[in-house]
Amino acid sequence: MQTQPSTLSPLRVAGFCLAIALFECLTYMASDLVMPAMLMVTQDLDASPDQIPYAFNLYLLGGVLLPWLIGPQSDRQGRRPYMLVGCAGFVLACAAITQVSSMHGFNGLRLIQGMGLGFVIAVSYPAIQEIFPESAAVKVMALLGNLALLSPLLGPLAGGLLLQWLSWRELFMLLAGLGLVSWLALWWFMPRTIHGVPAHARASSVEAFDLRSLVRRYGALLGHVGFMSASVALGLMSLPLIAWIGLSPLLLIQGQGLSPLAYGIWQVPVFSAVILGNFILNALVDRVGVRQVLHYSLWPFCAGLVALIVASPFTLSLPVLVSGLSLYAIGLGMGNAALYRLALFASDDSKGLVSAMVGMISIAVMSATGSLLALLGAGASLESFALMVGIAGLGCLLALRLFASRPTAQV
Repeated sequence: MQTQPSTLSPLRVAGFCLAIALFECLTYMASDLVMPAMLMVTQDLDASPDQIPYAFNLYLLGGVLLPWLIGPQSDRQGRRPYMLVGCAGFVLACAAITQVSSMHGFNGLRLIQGMGLGFVIAVSYPAIQEIFPESAAVKVMALLGNLALLSPLLGPLAGGLLLQWLSWRELFMLLAGLGLVSWLALWWFMPRTIHGVPAHARASSVEAFDLRSLVRRYGALLGHVGFMSASVALGLMSLPLIAWIGLSPLLLIQGQGLSPLAYGIWQVPVFSAVILGNFILNALVDRVGVRQVLHYSLWPFCAGLVALIVASPFTLSLPVLVSGLSLYAIGLGMGNAALYRLALFASDDSKGLVSAMVGMISIAVMSATGSLLALLGAGASLESFALMVGIAGLGCLLALRLFASRPTAQV
């Protein structure tokens, strides 16, 4: 399936992509910038440090609460109004969290902030797929991923620096201000048309919202083996990186006694490796195709995770752990955008609905499995973390094998 060519001006397309990149970056920054401050948050709110990974997983969980509805609704009514509403909600939640006095209130607003991820997944990603043809869409997704990855790359480092002058509450107020800038950029640049049809014309030509039909379409996706296996694989592929983000404050600041600034510096090699993987994807995708890039990505992906498992029985140093994670991260950067494209076009249903389902399944897998790893003690030591994330990440190979055994989708 191919998307229709864009009729938008190059300036409008570039502005829209940058606006989406800013909002996506902020949805991740809302987590990553404050991760060095999470021990301060728990102390200020009189909570246990064990709450840190659960607060992070609640943020991820927020990303799966709304996409099932906003994805198909944006198919009917246009993407733009939903992106503006989602961005506004994110800004308000960031401002409100500065006033909380308990960990329960903090976690509740983290859940609401995480809903911004759902709008990125279910609304902005389909819009990009509609504007660009296949190879260009994969490249744009990878480039946007690079910009978004500046958040976990620079977020902990910037957070460690800013905490020398700002409190964690002021960090969230800073995010709210930047979120307001992203809302203004989306309002100015985001297209009012989808496939060249005015939004008001689309809204007047579609049938009324039918919940029964929507449930039936989601049920069909749940029964689509190729789609489900690709979506589950997408979640498991990203799980080691997500677990690292959620547990590294416990591993590095509490366990290793590092300062918030040193914690941020140790994030740089891992997320730089993801960006390197994205650049490799851009160099290969036109020559070998999406599926072959995914195949190539499994070599560094598996090598890094196997290295973590092999090293886990021994006393594990931080450089060895980060080296294994970085090798895995190169494979993740190469394969993530390619697998997302294959999952999105595994079904012929509308891309807003399919993208919503991809996001809900992959984030649910990351959130649930990440919480399970935290419960099993993956944050207790570097060795337990390496063993658990290595095994969990390699689980995606089973889902990928099942996906590969299905008939090739027309992408």
